[in-house]
Amino acid sequence: MSIHGFGLLSRDTRSDWVRLRTLIVLRWMAITGQLAAITVADRAYGIELPLGLCYMAVGASIIANLISVFVYPENKRLSELEAMLTLLFDLSQLSFLLYLTGGLTNPFALLIVAPVTISASALELRTTVLLGILAILFTTLIAFVNVPLRFSTGEVLVVPTVFEFGYWLAIVIGIVFLAVYSRRIATEIRSMSDALLATQMALAREQKLTDLGGVVAAAAHELGTPLATIKLVSAEMMEELQDRPQLLEDAALIRDQADRCRDILRGMGRAGKDDLHLRQAPLGSVLREAAEPHTGRGKKLEFSLLPGPGGSERQPNILRRPEVIHGLRNLIQNAVDFARSTVWIDGEWTDRLITIRIVDDGEGYPPQVIGRIGDPFVRSRRSTQDLERRPEYEGMGLGLFIAKTLLERTGAELSFANASDPFLTPEERPERCGAIVELNWSAEDLVANPVENLGQNRRIEH
Repeated sequence: MSIHGFGLLSRDTRSDWVRLRTLIVLRWMAITGQLAAITVADRAYGIELPLGLCYMAVGASIIANLISVFVYPENKRLSELEAMLTLLFDLSQLSFLLYLTGGLTNPFALLIVAPVTISASALELRTTVLLGILAILFTTLIAFVNVPLRFSTGEVLVVPTVFEFGYWLAIVIGIVFLAVYSRRIATEIRSMSDALLATQMALAREQKLTDLGGVVAAAAHELGTPLATIKLVSAEMMEELQDRPQLLEDAALIRDQADRCRDILRGMGRAGKDDLHLRQAPLGSVLREAAEPHTGRGKKLEFSLLPGPGGSERQPNILRRPEVIHGLRNLIQNAVDFARSTVWIDGEWTDRLITIRIVDDGEGYPPQVIGRIGDPFVRSRRSTQDLERRPEYEGMGLGLFIAKTLLERTGAELSFANASDPFLTPEERPERCGAIVELNWSAEDLVANPVENLGQNRRIEH
């Protein structure tokens, strides 16, 4: 599946993700904590602080919050630049407050990692890198330049140099580690969310196509009788109007147009009817239906349908679910894209298990990604040869993720492997030497129950 169908998902849409209200609430919490810490240090522990400057720093945050509350609407979402400036203000305000309260001898210096962590979770990489560098720079500056903490007795709070250096190093490591960790987790969550949305879109599209085909085919079925009547009457009129050429020509035109309507409806209704009998089909028919769009792409598709140990000679009828057809179609497309000349599609069944294997004679899965196949948006560097072979391929892994998700919803268990050792020479490799996808269903999940799935056709309401 091409990623172009999900253009909205392929763009980095992190801007406008951060709600101003969220940052306002977090800032109120920080303001409350700062005021409490300043008050306790002054009243309970008798530490002499430049209270005027401290309250001025906290007041700047209060004013910024009040302006944000009254000027901007509650549902305001910040752009990338606005979010960066907001976090930069908080980082600068906290650094200035730490400068006034002892620098790294103040245990609350650890909170300087908070703006960087928020940026890593919601903003772009360049913004996070900038804030991270500034946070490390501010931490380093306040380690050397600060207003020392003094008790009411005049004694200065002195921390051993080794402890102060260790605290600085811990903050720097914390900034880097939390930023990387938060960004990685947030990226994985966003990728999974985007891919699940794409899966829902693909399934909805497949379902709409199936429903549309059913409506058209049912219309063709319902209109078959009136069209046949029109054709019969027009033929009888033609026999009686042999001596009247002008009317004979009109009758012939009516018959031809009736034939044309029949052919159009028959062609449009190839996708299937809303007929309960066509909601199930033999295993081989479903496999061929899924592979049909890829039969004319220059690669040979070979089908093998054999019963497994103890299985009946007769193919089982399976449910023609959109998830199954769409998922198999994506897997077959992937095999055809990378095969040299042939793709094998094997179906095997027993009384308890339905197995489908899709094998190609290509290079197989790259070793570095085989453990992550099925994850959304897996990127890998493409060689010039790959670009020439598949210029339209985006390499995102979204198609495989959609196929895997849809098929697992039907009860399938998927496994991915390579058919041969990639270090073998071309002469030593077997015919089926490429990638293998194996799908296993419990028979009760996929095999159609004739009692439940056959019966009176439903009327289609317009």
